[in-house]
Amino acid sequence: MAAKQKSLMDVIVALAKRRGFVMPTSEIYGGIGSSYDYGPLGIEMKRKLADLWWNNMVRQHENIVGIDSSIIYHPKTWEASGHVDGFVDPLVDCKECKARFKADDLIGHVKKAKGVDEPPLNGKGELDPGHPSYAQVPCPNCGQRGTLTEPRSFNLMFKTFIGPVEQGASAVYLRPETAQGIYVDYPQVQTVARLKPPFGIAQIGKAFRNEITPGNFIFRTREFEQMEMQFFIKPGEDEEWMDYWKAERMKFWRDVCGIREENLRFHEHGEHELAHYAKAAFDIEYNFPFGWDEFEGIHNRTDYDLKRHAEYSGKEKDLMYFDDQTRERYLPYIVETSAGLNRGLLAILLDAYYEDEVEGQQRVVMRLDPKLAPITAAVFPLQKKDGLPEIAQEITRELKKNFNVFFDMTGNIGRRYRRQDEAGTPFCITVDYETKETGTVTIRDRDTLEQPERPKIEDLSRILFEKLNS
Repeated sequence: MAAKQKSLMDVIVALAKRRGFVMPTSEIYGGIGSSYDYGPLGIEMKRKLADLWWNNMVRQHENIVGIDSSIIYHPKTWEASGHVDGFVDPLVDCKECKARFKADDLIGHVKKAKGVDEPPLNGKGELDPGHPSYAQVPCPNCGQRGTLTEPRSFNLMFKTFIGPVEQGASAVYLRPETAQGIYVDYPQVQTVARLKPPFGIAQIGKAFRNEITPGNFIFRTREFEQMEMQFFIKPGEDEEWMDYWKAERMKFWRDVCGIREENLRFHEHGEHELAHYAKAAFDIEYNFPFGWDEFEGIHNRTDYDLKRHAEYSGKEKDLMYFDDQTRERYLPYIVETSAGLNRGLLAILLDAYYEDEVEGQQRVVMRLDPKLAPITAAVFPLQKKDGLPEIAQEITRELKKNFNVFFDMTGNIGRRYRRQDEAGTPFCITVDYETKETGTVTIRDRDTLEQPERPKIEDLSRILFEKLNS
């Protein structure tokens, strides 16, 4: 039975800290808002998720290759992409309690204060930043009226400087997304990898956004990781490739990562939701405790990005693709798949949480797909004597050549099982007195609690490989 939805996030946050999945950063100094460190279990799981994505996206496709672009790009990159002028949020402050809000998030409060169904909106479906309605709105945090400031533009990019002097000419930005690095590298990658449309370029990397209102644990943070693939295609073929990648990406989260189908859905962007670069966009959403929200987007970006970079760089010819067979020259269209690694991890953790009862005692168990479990197997000696620990340690050393394996002989066997259940460890191997006689061990299954076989020690690696790939 899953934990109650209204408290599930609090439960996961506590478990993540207690077991070393995710922890607040700089906690000895009081922490820093919405910043987190990934502990021993968290980094193992995050790396496994990234590896699964890379294998699924790059290694299983002959026409997709990977890159790792710089975090700092030439500043004109962000002028071309529209981030310098357009990557802004209207910001409203409360002069009384100092709380800060996105103007868009106050639309509901404006409607209530004015007694209207729809407040004045601009062409993007946002509340008109210049409209004086905010003066009538009580602060959502402290309840005071007349304390909200007029909206002001707030650029979400982190600005820094190259070199020892902070001058305008040396100003650069930390990338707010990984996609632009792919676009500016695309002609070189296409040439060296000898690719022709349709082909893709993928990368996993960090991005930075100075979010006004980060929150919901690792769902929205100022530093995060993206898993993106940009698929370059001939104009006119974009709709069929949108359908293909929608199906492929949903299949990945459901069939490869094991997220339950009832907790996944598509959301199509309406006219007012579409980004300026998008012809069509679909989000893959998860049913988080705070509601349905997206953790991957599939976007039809047409030739917008390449056209802008061609204009700003003056390299239009270099960015165009020449088809030797048809003698055509064109700017490719792009279908983008962009997933949040941190958000995907959060969805998987939430989806895996269960509570049940074993022998009259409550058990918390993370039913992670074995491929994603931070620890593949734990090895226990039944007793701390009679040579059992030495046998268990030797098994651990041997299995560690291929798997992340944990050795534990602290506490009774039941407590050891419970600790591994919370960590999501799918298999627990116990060395007992029969092991000394027959060279066999027990393997306990996390979900069924069954120990159906006593395999020989030398067969353990093969059995674990088979279980992970079944």
